[in-house]
Order: sequence, then C-alpha cells, then structure tokens
Amino acid sequence: MTSRISGFYKKSPEERLELISQHLNLSDEEKELMLGHSGFTVAQADRLVENVVGYLPVPLGIAVNFQVNGKDVFVPMATEEPSVIAAASNAAKQNIGGFFTSYSGSIMRGQIQVIGVKDPYGALARIYENKEAILEQCNEQDPTLVSFGGGAKDLDVQIIDGESEKMVVAHLLVDTKDAMGANAVNTMAEAVSPFIEKITGGKVVLRILSNLADQRIVRARGVFENPFKGDRDALENFIRAYELAEADPYRAATHNKGIMNGISAVVLATGNDTRAVEAGAHAYASVTGRYRSLTRWEINADDSITGTIELPMPVGLIGGATQSHPVAKLATKILDVETAEELAGIIASTGLAQNFAGLRALAGEGIQQGHMKLHARNMAVMAGAHDDEVDNVVKLAANQGKISYDNIRQIVLSLQENGGSH
Repeated sequence: MTSRISGFYKKSPEERLELISQHLNLSDEEKELMLGHSGFTVAQADRLVENVVGYLPVPLGIAVNFQVNGKDVFVPMATEEPSVIAAASNAAKQNIGGFFTSYSGSIMRGQIQVIGVKDPYGALARIYENKEAILEQCNEQDPTLVSFGGGAKDLDVQIIDGESEKMVVAHLLVDTKDAMGANAVNTMAEAVSPFIEKITGGKVVLRILSNLADQRIVRARGVFENPFKGDRDALENFIRAYELAEADPYRAATHNKGIMNGISAVVLATGNDTRAVEAGAHAYASVTGRYRSLTRWEINADDSITGTIELPMPVGLIGGATQSHPVAKLATKILDVETAEELAGIIASTGLAQNFAGLRALAGEGIQQGHMKLHARNMAVMAGAHDDEVDNVVKLAANQGKISYDNIRQIVLSLQENGGSH
C-alpha cells in the first residue's frame, strides 16, 4: 500500500473513499457509514452524552502521503477549518524517507491531594513506606488492566506550597496500556484515598487524573525538502519564524495552535479526548517556566530541514467514543493501528507536518494566500451561492486574484442577477 496518491484532492468524495477502500478492504456497510448514508443516529448520540437534541457533523478528510516508521498510512482528520488537511498532505509529500517516532510508555498520573496534615514531610515518608500496600489496593480495582501488564506501578509524592498550608499530593503512576486510562486512574485514586487519609492523618480533597501526562511522551522526527528552491533568505526566515516561537509566548501560542490543528483533527477523528490532549500539550510547552514551541527545526548541510516534536499523547484504542462511535471506530481501522503507541506516533507526525506547512507559508507567500483559496468555497456559500454555483464563483474570484468575502458576494449577486444557475 502507498499513501502517495497523485491528484487525490481533485477526486470526488466517493472516488477518494473507493481508493481508500481498495487499500483497506472496507465493506459496503463501512463505505455507507463513512459517506453518512447510514450509521450515527440521535439514539447513539443520546447514549454518549446528556440532554441530546441532535448532533453536529464535522467534515472528515484523509491526509495522504504519510509514512510513519516505514509504514504508509492514510490519516483521518476531523476538522471544520479549511486548508488543514491539504497543508498536512502537502507537507508529508515533501517529507524525505518518512517520519520516525519513539514513545516513553503509557504511564498516566492520578493525583490525591491531602490537606490538614500536621507533619507533611513525615506524611510523605509514610506514604512511601506503604507503597506496596497502596499499589496493591489500586490494582485490585482493575484486574483486567493488570492482566494485560498494566496497572499501578509506582508513586511520586510531592509537597506543594499552597496559599494557606503545605499540601501533600500523592501521584499514582498507572500504566494504562492501550487505553487513555482516565476512568481506571480515577477509580484507583478514589478507592485508595481512605487508606491515604489513615496514613497521613489528613483529609483527601481531590482524587483525579492529571492531564499533564509527562510520562506518556511521544516524539516524532522528519526531514523535509527545502521548499524554497535556492532562496536562502526564505530558508533562513523559516528558522527565524521558529526561533520567535521558541523565545516569545505570543508567537508560541499561535505556532502551537497550528500544530494542534493537525493533532486535534486526528484525535477527534479517532474518538479520543481532544481537550485532554490539548491541555497536556500546552502545559508541557510551559514546564520550563516559559511557554515555548512544541517543535524544533534545524537546517541540514544539504539545506534540507529536520523537524522534531515532543509532547504528551494520552490517547487510546480502548474505551470511550473510540469504540462506541461508529465513525471513530472506522477511522482507527483506516489508520490500521493496533496499539496506542502506533496511534500516538501518527498523531505526532501529523502535528509536525502541520507545523512545517505553517512555517513554510509564513516564510514564503504568507498564510492567507493558500488559506483563502481553500476558504473560498465556504465564503461562496456564506454569500448565498447555490450548490451548482459554488465552483464557478470560486473560479471567477481566483481569476480576478481577489479572494475576499466582499468580492465573492459581488460575484454571487452578479451571477444570480444575470440568470445564473439556481
């Protein structure tokens, strides 16, 4: 299978799906589900969340040209923002030799906050003295996870200086394997809290997972062709744009948002928790005490560009919407992944490609030129164009070299006043 399909963006949704289907042997039922002809219903939505009155469809596209750890993959991305999927696909096409990833493991933290402790450092020591009993009690809560080699593995106890007192915070370090693990960790934290209170003589307040998953780190590396064709100034501008994000939090916020355009789209497509991944990523960008870039970029001797990314990636293939949402389940099938580690690597690679595309545009023609061309279809609809008018409106605006809402609105009015198609 190759993920490099020439002219993929020029094909109709049905033609794209058929190409994907040929590679992945999707059934007719799965293709109908992907096209929205069957599948997700209000009844299913009502089982996922509360007070349901309907559901909000989000476009699901496929990023092509990706090879991760020697394996070609089609990357499903759920997003409402134009240019994100196109940018990721184009950047992956300029990647040399594929993306390569590493994974620190699937450890999540559960925090147990203890207040009212008279001897916080003594309490810290007593918690460590009772480590084995604490871990055993935690693992009794999830024998299935333990049977797969997961479960509570260690403790990390900290003294936190609060405004009114020193708090003891015990961290459960839990290997959640191929699950994101929030429910398992929270259950363990709640179950062991009475024992922690007995040990410390204090009162437990919070008992909950931390989304700063700093022991569940994914790293991805990719080498990209120099996109500037001998323009050394543009190549240097690429690096300077990255360096500003590394030094300045105002730029870093937008820089990292662009990375998350790609990451969140894959996380959402696979039914994982976008808020958990985003919170963890932005917290990790701040662990040095200053908010910084999640990526690093370097120019090689041949003027190719090496990019790396490092961030927490608390995603899974077990539980939650990943299994209960039919389209999310199908998206994981398209990815052809068997472990959370594989999924994390693909997601990080997508974020790295997205960042390359953003920096390339900033160092060259600017963000708006490409983005507005892809946004033109949306603007045509907003301006009142009918379905059979949209392509013509976009073409006319492009020919005029003026892609703005006001101009597109004038084109739509002119077509419709002159008897354009309805």
